[in-house]
Amino acid sequence: MTNEIAIRAEGLSKRYKLGVAGSAHDSLRDVIVSGARALIGGRSRAAKSDRSEFYALKEASFEIARGENVGIIGANGAGKSTLLKILSRITEPTAGYARIAGRVGALLEVGTGFHQELTGRENVFLYGAILGMGQREIAAKFDRIVDFAEVERFIDTPVKRYSSGMYVRLAFAVAAHLRPDILLLDEVLAVGDAAFQRKCMTLAHELQRQNATILFVSHNMFNIKSMCDRVICLEAGRIVYDGATDRGIEIYERGAHLSAVPWAKEDPTKWPITFTDIETCNEQGEPQTVFDFGARMIVRLSYQSREPIPSPRVMIAFMRSDNVASTVWANEPDGIELGLLEGEGVVEMRTPPLKLIAEKYTLHVLVRAEGSHDVLCAQVGRTFHIRHPLLDVDYGAFHEPAEWRVVARERAVTPPFQIKSVRESA
Repeated sequence: MTNEIAIRAEGLSKRYKLGVAGSAHDSLRDVIVSGARALIGGRSRAAKSDRSEFYALKEASFEIARGENVGIIGANGAGKSTLLKILSRITEPTAGYARIAGRVGALLEVGTGFHQELTGRENVFLYGAILGMGQREIAAKFDRIVDFAEVERFIDTPVKRYSSGMYVRLAFAVAAHLRPDILLLDEVLAVGDAAFQRKCMTLAHELQRQNATILFVSHNMFNIKSMCDRVICLEAGRIVYDGATDRGIEIYERGAHLSAVPWAKEDPTKWPITFTDIETCNEQGEPQTVFDFGARMIVRLSYQSREPIPSPRVMIAFMRSDNVASTVWANEPDGIELGLLEGEGVVEMRTPPLKLIAEKYTLHVLVRAEGSHDVLCAQVGRTFHIRHPLLDVDYGAFHEPAEWRVVARERAVTPPFQIKSVRESA
């Protein structure tokens, strides 16, 4: 990495008027949609809400050096996508400016720049041209793009018949093979499968080695941690942190944990019990977020109950970064009676030796009433990491060492099974 500045932003702000049909700073697509809504809903409705406005981004200033990988993190609606749209010139800021030095490749939405009726082949040339590549450059890179996207069989099929995964693979392949000086990525990797995500991460690291600058928006803190030495954390459109990745993730997760799970239909303010803190601890009871394969964990749940909860059924799920429930512990099948929960208190659960593969996990905690499926509480807890030098997602969700032997045909008696723990072999 050099000291050369690739991106300089000064006071970037983006203001939207709620309910108003159209704005001088909207993208073309936004103008078309807003115009249609105005025709359908009439002008009186738009005029009614003319005074209501909000800032999706407010006075954002920063510098990014050439060759930096920077994660843009924050809750939904924090302004992450708005920032990247301004930097990619899709939309203009209401105030402030950004100076960008170098060729920019951006993948902000699945299939941005694709035409539904055109084939994959035709869209590669169309999208490549939109990104600034010439016809000869696209033709020279075409085979590599198709191989990377793994869509060779469907390359002459209209993209309207593509799955979302095929869409994003092809779009990412075109943007990445532009070999940009600056690459802007907005959560697009979440659409691909795990194998494709790893391929994209490998390519991103390759671009970084070539001194490319990458801005990466993601809710996947495992990917952010593995790719970025620096993060910019946004909250309500403002930069609340700009610095080292570990500290930024800590700030982000502190604000993100203990929220209601995304699928919760109940109003959290009406729950009879909620968790006020969730900690992951080692066997000595000390807070910890990184655990070695085979270690035990204590999950400490601090609760506050508005009413007595007799014999609750508590479930703690370990959700992998790709949203797979890798394991779930619950007091009911374990034959443990928790008695009466009322007022304030703490519930602790100690796991057996953790045999989960090396990954990032998030705790989801759910409470059901005794003898019922009624949900009394469902919250997202903290994240933690399992560490192992070998066992990653290629090895499934968990690993227990098996017994192995070689059976030679000419032998009448075979040797006994041999077993060696994974921890010993590591």
